[in-house]
Amino acid sequence: MASLQLSAPGMMASSSLVATTRRASTFGSLQFRQENRCLRGLTVKAATVVTPKYTSVKPLGDRVLVKVKSSEEKTSGGIFLPSTVQTKPQGGEVVSVGEGRKVGDKKVAVSVPTGAEVVYSKYAGTEIEFDGLKHLILKEDDIIGVLETEDVKDLKPLSDRVLIKVAEVEDKTAGGLLLTEATKEKPSIGTVVAVGPGALDDEGKREPLNITPGSTVLYSKYAGSEFKSSDDSDYIVLRASDVMAVLS
Repeated sequence: MASLQLSAPGMMASSSLVATTRRASTFGSLQFRQENRCLRGLTVKAATVVTPKYTSVKPLGDRVLVKVKSSEEKTSGGIFLPSTVQTKPQGGEVVSVGEGRKVGDKKVAVSVPTGAEVVYSKYAGTEIEFDGLKHLILKEDDIIGVLETEDVKDLKPLSDRVLIKVAEVEDKTAGGLLLTEATKEKPSIGTVVAVGPGALDDEGKREPLNITPGSTVLYSKYAGSEFKSSDDSDYIVLRASDVMAVLS
């Protein structure tokens, strides 16, 4: 078996060790360059700034202008959060709405009124800075629901969306073994809390959902938008088409 020879304490190792070190160093540099190339490929989207000479923004069609709720700057314990870890807000106030859209031969108005507090899909819309504040212009269909209180459990879903209270995660296996947070499987079962009025058909009429509040349902595991209520319960809002079965 070949042995590693060191000439003296603190001196350079044998040529085989140097070669290995060089290879590792080269690989590290290559990996770093690859990561840099990936990072250079990312595009950071900044908000479009509307100059002060414009005093109003009127959305067109079925678009809605929402004034974004500011991010929480500190935790419940009073610790200030840097911008990199602040939770991106998913809610705001409707400032203005478009004239609606045409479905078939029918003109359908935007169902969300101005002044309503709404929750929207996390990556939806176009960011603009207007009157010194952050706003979003988004499609009505990107609005998940209307918040009638400060708690997500009171959310009123829109269109064909469903609000579900997620079942609690089991702390033990069937054999009685305690599970750590890392090994607890995320449930995809919950109780329907509220349903939307349904999606529009080709004639502009609402199609009522065949899911009713109080039902226990099985839903697609990676669908929807997740929220946490004031009592620390987990909720999810998703399309009715992502509900796979009713359990009884």
